[in-house]
Amino acid sequence: MADNAKTPRPVYRNIHVTDIVSYRLPPAGIVSILHRISGVVMFLLMPFIIWMFDTSVSSEVSFDEFTSVFRGDFGWFFKLLALGLIWAYLHHFIAGVRHLIMDATHTVSKEQGHSTAIVTLALSIGLTVVLGAKLFGLF
Repeated sequence: MADNAKTPRPVYRNIHVTDIVSYRLPPAGIVSILHRISGVVMFLLMPFIIWMFDTSVSSEVSFDEFTSVFRGDFGWFFKLLALGLIWAYLHHFIAGVRHLIMDATHTVSKEQGHSTAIVTLALSIGLTVVLGAKLFGLF
């Protein structure tokens, strides 16, 4: 009993608001938080998704209306909404596949979690940039 009293016990504390700026979250934690954020973004943009699908497949006239919205005065706003939706879908899908692979293999290590998180971030951002360039007419 005397030996236990000599060694200091670890002190656990909550992160204070002022510590948030200096706290370094690992890539796996960033992917986890962004996975949740992307799910919320897709949920909140559900009316926009339904409107886009409905007007794009109903008829030729509604499809022309759909495309004119992206070319109008506020086309940049709808393109930014679509770009946010593209990122949310890609990130959520890729992070979900990452989780499925981790669940299926049952071999999760710290290094594997770090590397798959980096791949998830790189793929979701890279594909979003490519599709965003196409959306904004860069190619």
